[in-house]
Amino acid sequence: MKFNTQADVGFGVRRRIMGFQNWSDDVILVDLPREPRMRSELKTLVEICRDRGDCDVVMDFSSVDIMTSTSISGLLRLRKLLTDCNHRLIFCNIPAATRGVFSVVGLDEVFEFTEDKFAALATLQSTGDKRK
Repeated sequence: MKFNTQADVGFGVRRRIMGFQNWSDDVILVDLPREPRMRSELKTLVEICRDRGDCDVVMDFSSVDIMTSTSISGLLRLRKLLTDCNHRLIFCNIPAATRGVFSVVGLDEVFEFTEDKFAALATLQSTGDKRK
């Protein structure tokens, strides 16, 4: 199920959300939008994950051309929320310039990166079997 505007996201909350897909019961796929929408959409995603409580997130950066400090802060908040609950945030399809931003600020060791959505989902599946 994919949602792009007003949607009931499956847990009693109605709000405007970014390109969002419930891949499975415990994985959300996110198509991250460009700035300036990114920061408000990240806030919404944090709320969704907090409400849902039990999910990993795969975030596709295909549309991202720049990263602001506010957006990086939002990504860090989301990562903390997920890791505190033993869940993961995986980034994929990151343009070289955007990946460079993560490297320059030292976050390439903090976040998890894969080439594409399929690699991210395979990573979650292989480690998910170990968590059960």
